[in-house]
Amino acid sequence: MEWYLQAMRSWNNFEGRARRTEYWMYVLFYCLMCFVSAILSTIIGSLGSIMFGIVIVIHIIPGLAVAVRRLHDSGNSGWWLLISLVPLVGTIVLLVFYCQDSVPGNKWGPNPKNVSSYGDLEGVLDDMT
Repeated sequence: MEWYLQAMRSWNNFEGRARRTEYWMYVLFYCLMCFVSAILSTIIGSLGSIMFGIVIVIHIIPGLAVAVRRLHDSGNSGWWLLISLVPLVGTIVLLVFYCQDSVPGNKWGPNPKNVSSYGDLEGVLDDMT
């Protein structure tokens, strides 16, 4: 849950890097919330549908941000998200990128595996500028 909350707190951070754990835990909790709200939608009707819509809307920008940071961690530009517009092929390419290990030392910052928390990461980034 901590990884999910960390991704949600970094909702406006499209720079830097995100570990695989942060990305996949975010995806897991997002899918669980969608599943629960979809079930509630079938049980209680329109109120559940509204909850389902709210869950999706709340997670649009944080989802994009954590996906961009995950792409940065695997050594790719965030612009690779646009390949998702290509049916099937785009999804497969992004899935491969999301599953790749961290690239040590790239232009998007230090390897997040070597930093204990985002607070430490901000200090490292401040020292780099």
